[in-house]
Amino acid sequence: MKGQQRILFTGGGSAGHVTVNLALIPKLKKLGWDITYMGSQKGIEAQLIRNVPDVKYFGISTGKLRRYVDLENIKDPFRVVKGVFQAYRNIRTIRPDIVFSKGGFVSVPVVLGAWMNRVPVIIHESDLTPGLANRIAIRFATRICLTFSETAQYIGGDKAVHAGAIIREEIQQGDARRGRVLCQFKQGIPVIMVMGGSLGARKVNEAIRSNLAELTKSYQIIHICGKDQVDHSIRHPRYVQFEYVQEELADLLAMTDLVVSRAGSNSIFEFLALGKPMLLIPLSRQASRGDQILNAESFRKSGYCEVLLEEELNDQSFLQALRTLAARRLEIQSNMSQVAKDQAIETVVALIQNISKS
Repeated sequence: MKGQQRILFTGGGSAGHVTVNLALIPKLKKLGWDITYMGSQKGIEAQLIRNVPDVKYFGISTGKLRRYVDLENIKDPFRVVKGVFQAYRNIRTIRPDIVFSKGGFVSVPVVLGAWMNRVPVIIHESDLTPGLANRIAIRFATRICLTFSETAQYIGGDKAVHAGAIIREEIQQGDARRGRVLCQFKQGIPVIMVMGGSLGARKVNEAIRSNLAELTKSYQIIHICGKDQVDHSIRHPRYVQFEYVQEELADLLAMTDLVVSRAGSNSIFEFLALGKPMLLIPLSRQASRGDQILNAESFRKSGYCEVLLEEELNDQSFLQALRTLAARRLEIQSNMSQVAKDQAIETVVALIQNISKS
């Protein structure tokens, strides 16, 4: 008789490569799965997962898949090779029934280690086009779960499964009152939340701070500005800064009226699920592969947001885009309310169970 089923999660480099795993872990715990996680030794995934009870964490050597010239590029192939062998050995010890990968550069050695151990792998791709790490890993995977149905055209073969957006349950259980207490904000004054991603967004931060006097005439501002990017010289009763938030995010979003954000898929689908109109400022093609621009354009066409390209970002365009978003708020919320509730978590959990038994 087979014992307790085991799953190994991987994914990291940014919070977006961890949040989907964090949404799935509680579901699988309830079903009695033994859960382990493999990521980098000091990345954000190590910080986030080590706070999750009953999940054992394995840190491995990783390299970064850069798109620019850097001396570290010479060392990284050796780090990746070392990571592959560490993953291979760890997986032989853990003996998981299945590996679930959210992507990011740390996931590549783990997927390769699983393939070498003949352990089935499910990959999740949040963006409209697959990232570099997932493009490498896809050939070694059993199935690829997609958030956007259009992504199937980039996969080929019969591996793709359209699951939809995986939304954390706890993000939908926020309390606006707790959020106001945390920020010391007043009820009745609209709130803008600004999110630049787990590492922050310098240009977005600058746009908020340079227009703070104008913005605080009408709004209270929650500014999640990224690691080491809090400006301690700014003091204003309608403006509060955080480097990063975890469990408080649900309460902060519950009291939020408008969102200013990058266009990472996980975040914008959570805003959609919560009915929060968005001004999206996607990463430029100079700083990325252009995936956030595609995500933002897809949401704009569906009527869920306003989009301001980073190349067009200045004080005037930023304030005008916010005014347009505020004027369209009810229209956008109406569009959002017509979106069918995804069963993505149930779809992915069922896929994990079926493949692990095959």
